[in-house]
Amino acid sequence: MRSTVARTARLGGVAVLAAWLLGAGGAGGPGAPVRTAVQRPEAVPPQAAPASAGGCEDRTPAPSRSESGPKVQQIKQRGTLIVGVDQNSYHWGYRNPQTGRIEGFDIDLARAVAKALLGDPDKVTYRTVPTAKRMEAVKNGQVDLIARTMTITCERWQEIAFSAPYFASGQRLVVPKAAKVTSLAQGLRGSRACVADQSSSQAVLSPGGNRNPYGTAGIRVVENQLDCLVLMQLGQVDATLTDTALAAAQAAQDPTVEQAGEQIAFAHMGIAMRKEDTDLVARVNQVLVNYRADGGWRASYDHWLAGSMGADPAAYLR
Repeated sequence: MRSTVARTARLGGVAVLAAWLLGAGGAGGPGAPVRTAVQRPEAVPPQAAPASAGGCEDRTPAPSRSESGPKVQQIKQRGTLIVGVDQNSYHWGYRNPQTGRIEGFDIDLARAVAKALLGDPDKVTYRTVPTAKRMEAVKNGQVDLIARTMTITCERWQEIAFSAPYFASGQRLVVPKAAKVTSLAQGLRGSRACVADQSSSQAVLSPGGNRNPYGTAGIRVVENQLDCLVLMQLGQVDATLTDTALAAAQAAQDPTVEQAGEQIAFAHMGIAMRKEDTDLVARVNQVLVNYRADGGWRASYDHWLAGSMGADPAAYLR
């Protein structure tokens, strides 16, 4: 699906496109952003985001400047940081069709970690990883870390480790504007819904067994959330459930769709790493502390996200 649908979304034009809360990166990013004349969706920040990241955030090591641990030393000796990223999420991890470079908020974050560990933000090897393969890529050591709008959950903590949270989010519905949807329940009831495989959105719509909590007519599961946008444009699905941040990106990318209804399933995003690599997790946590303190998180937000998520990022730093 991704090889056909995601390329269509990237190249087909706008009408057929696709306490430590910290971020990263400089405002410049690894390439200029795609400048498109799109209608900005209404910014709807999270409501009363929870104080904890699913009750699991206390498992992450305290921030540390130490670089003597085995995983950090391995990365320094290799001379490059291997990061699992997305290439289909506009403003987060997106391959710019004009330059061929992957850019966005999560890419800035990866570059910030590389600069801290290796002294150069360009010393990053990007490996694009589908949503459903994120856990596997971390556990098998295919990447040093995943920076890919990944929600922290207690279930995932059983198998991998997370950094401290760097962004507060939730789940939001994306629908064609012509549908005139006013609530999440209305938008999903009797609809053909679309979600990314192994995503938090899939867990919301398919909580297990034969339950169908929102009465959807069917659920289309795809490799990446951008595939849902294309299927919606083609009339093959009626609605997409995805992370709030990615919902805003879809609406910014295609002015014929919009975010609709209330936000649900409040959560936080974190950088994913192997459970064994506690030294790397602690060092990444220190990078996050530094980037919030020196304005890097805010600079990256202003550059990539302010246009689609609102000028004030306070709601996303809970």
